[in-house]
Amino acid sequence: MDSFARLPGIGAKTAQRLAFYFLRRDARFAQEFGEAILNIKKNIGLCPTCFHISDGDTILCSICADASRDMTMVCVVEEPLDIVALEKPGYFKGIYHVLHGALSPVDGMGPDELKIRELYQRLEKGGVAEVILATNPTTEGEATALYIQKLIAPLEITTTRIARGIPFGGDIEYADEVTLSRALEGRMKY
Repeated sequence: MDSFARLPGIGAKTAQRLAFYFLRRDARFAQEFGEAILNIKKNIGLCPTCFHISDGDTILCSICADASRDMTMVCVVEEPLDIVALEKPGYFKGIYHVLHGALSPVDGMGPDELKIRELYQRLEKGGVAEVILATNPTTEGEATALYIQKLIAPLEITTTRIARGIPFGGDIEYADEVTLSRALEGRMKY
């Protein structure tokens, strides 16, 4: 139960349920489950270019290896799961850069703990026309986007921020003040 409780989003009750679930299953199930976890650590690494999930630390991820992608457009995200979400609609055809977090001095996350230096080095090489800052719309995400924007400004690369506003299907009356102000700021010509 203690091991399950160390996982993110797993509380004491869920950890207890998972432990008892494993007790009811046969040994082969537990063996396969354990091997799957070990295989993640053995066989999965980070892409040496964008730091997305890859088949190893020296192998490009499927996106960086795809010659049909627009290599002049880099979308900067906080976590690999953000790429999964952005890829679902199939709209974005550029490439990514994963920071592996956001600036948060309270949590001990400064620029040196993130993949910001690697982003700068990547952009310094040239060939990138636009950087899209797609960090989360949180205080930490906004601070991270602002930090990166100021850092790369001397490189004279177009820097954009993903739009924020009211989600499709949402009601204006239930939106918070920050969301409404951002929606009005980011309005487009119709």
